Amino acid sequence: MADLDTDVRYIKGVGEQRQRLLEKLGIHTLRDLIGFFPRNYEDRSAVVDIADAELEQPACIRAMVWESPRLSRIRKGMELVRFRVSDDSGSLIITYFNQSYVKDQFHTGREYLFYGKVSGVPSQKTMSNPVFEPADGPRRAVGRIVPIYPLTAGISQKRIQSAVAQGLDACGDVLPDYLPPAVARRFSLADTAFSYRNIHFPTSFPALAQARRRLIFEELFVLAAALGWIRARRGERQGRALAYHDPAPFYASLPYSPTGAQRRCAEAAFRDMCAGKQMNRLIQGDVGSGKTLVAAACIWLVRQNGCQAAFMAPTELLAEQHYHTLSDLLSPLGVRVERLVGSMTPRQKRQALARLAAGEADLVVGTHALLSEQVSFQNLALVVTDEQHRFGVEQRTALSAKGAHPHVMVMSATPIPRTLALMLYGDLDVSVLDELPPGRQKVDTFAVGEEMRPRLNRFIRKLVSEGRQVYVVCPMIQENEEGMPHVKNVLEHTQSLRDTFPDLRISCVHGKQKPREKDAVMAAFAAGELDILAATTVIEVGVDVPNAVLMLIENAERFGLSQLHQLRGRVGRGKHKSYCVLISDHKGEESRARLKILCRTNDGFRISEEDLRLRGPGDFFGSRQHGLPEMRIADLCTDMSLLESAQEAAGAVLQADPELAAPENAALRERVENLFRKTDSFH
Repeated sequence: MADLDTDVRYIKGVGEQRQRLLEKLGIHTLRDLIGFFPRNYEDRSAVVDIADAELEQPACIRAMVWESPRLSRIRKGMELVRFRVSDDSGSLIITYFNQSYVKDQFHTGREYLFYGKVSGVPSQKTMSNPVFEPADGPRRAVGRIVPIYPLTAGISQKRIQSAVAQGLDACGDVLPDYLPPAVARRFSLADTAFSYRNIHFPTSFPALAQARRRLIFEELFVLAAALGWIRARRGERQGRALAYHDPAPFYASLPYSPTGAQRRCAEAAFRDMCAGKQMNRLIQGDVGSGKTLVAAACIWLVRQNGCQAAFMAPTELLAEQHYHTLSDLLSPLGVRVERLVGSMTPRQKRQALARLAAGEADLVVGTHALLSEQVSFQNLALVVTDEQHRFGVEQRTALSAKGAHPHVMVMSATPIPRTLALMLYGDLDVSVLDELPPGRQKVDTFAVGEEMRPRLNRFIRKLVSEGRQVYVVCPMIQENEEGMPHVKNVLEHTQSLRDTFPDLRISCVHGKQKPREKDAVMAAFAAGELDILAATTVIEVGVDVPNAVLMLIENAERFGLSQLHQLRGRVGRGKHKSYCVLISDHKGEESRARLKILCRTNDGFRISEEDLRLRGPGDFFGSRQHGLPEMRIADLCTDMSLLESAQEAAGAVLQADPELAAPENAALRERVENLFRKTDSFH
């Protein structure tokens, strides 16, 4: 009997040649093979009479071969095998193209099951290249619900189905079962053998639903248990216990009163930093919710304790913006703010590094430059990273390593439903800024078609004549190989804008430009030296330009809702009325419905819920930089109720057995340890 780590080439029916093909699909072991779940299913279970088979629809028929198959060579490179089959209701012509070998696989007078699309006319139906099996043999590909797997060149559905079937036969006695028996009973979950067999080769759709529910629950349960275990272990890690200081003097120095949400988030962070254990907190807030002020309050507390803080931003332009914002907020309170970015001169860098190392700077704001070996601190107690999804776990850890277990705060403007955020940032405590500061503009949003272009051009000219600025976002940098002339690309569209507005100052920014070139264009726009900035989504996270009042998004149907909301957040940052216009001629009902959601609400959390429902969690999980394992079957969007049950069950197991040392939890502990072995989560 094989074990789950057996190399796939030793599975009966696989061998070395198929092993190489399976490895292209990420299948190396028996565990990988049985965990390679179908992406879809085809219902071939309902057998119909020939007379009842609908034209131009797939059908499964049981029929007898009525005449011997004939092989015909129509022309060079074209061979046909043709024969007639019949049942009690009528007959049908079967044709195979360039598959001469099938001629000898059919025997006159024997019944077969055929599955394929029915063509022809009612009086003379035909079927081309159908899948078939003898009616009296095992049902693998016809007469049942058939799994459809992701493929790679050189491997067919039939071969992958056969390999999985062999794999299931080989591991029947060693199938992985990570659920404690009490949990499986409490949630009425199917057993492991039933679930693996029916996720691959379901006997019925109810059986498939049972199998899916069990395996989804198990996957989410293991992940929740792993994250809970990490959190408990992290809680044991000692951090610097700062002395608490009432933030009233900090708040009193501000030019405006903080929102209740800002005060709550700052207070939660203060409690963390004064508790004697290392803080790891995510400050999650919608565009413009005031996350930087919360970070500033924490930096102030660190300074009151005679310690240092570091603030890392993903781009030099953002770092410069944060440097000025934090200097304005903190310098009047005696906080010495330093910056460290790539464009500084060698002398400026040397001086900044010396002040940091000597403890003469309380806060340094910078980019990835903060990670370099030359950067050292005298007393680093807090690390803040902005736009967490732009940084990998490793980068966050590298900056933290420059101090003795400094407190960590990460900030994200991507609104994510709280339950999902707890999974995505499972090793962090989550604070949500759910109020906008007073005076923050509501951006009016409109979805229009191409026919509104002349009116839009007049509106652009009117705004620019009033001294305002405009963003125009395109989905592509240049025309791609498929052509797609209806999709705007930023290089051509910039020229089109220059032709339309020859007297205006227009430039473009996109991801293929060098960072310095990109920053120069953005800086010119921020300084008011450009009227229109054409761009790709590189401006999704960008500098504040209070004078920009119109965000025009071309081919808006090609963006996710959360991404559109992020782009919209680039305007409405000043005192002038601001607008977002979504241009799309897409006729799909779903596309129109999605864009209407943007027009109805400015609430990023509601929008992210809709985005998850419509598109799944791709927007949030695309980069995989956070270190979470790939979900094999669970969907963190549609399986929310199971997610909550799995989290509750995992929490109860960990409460009763924090080290997962009980015999019934041995398999779960082994899986949890393996799950994050390749990440820094346990470091």
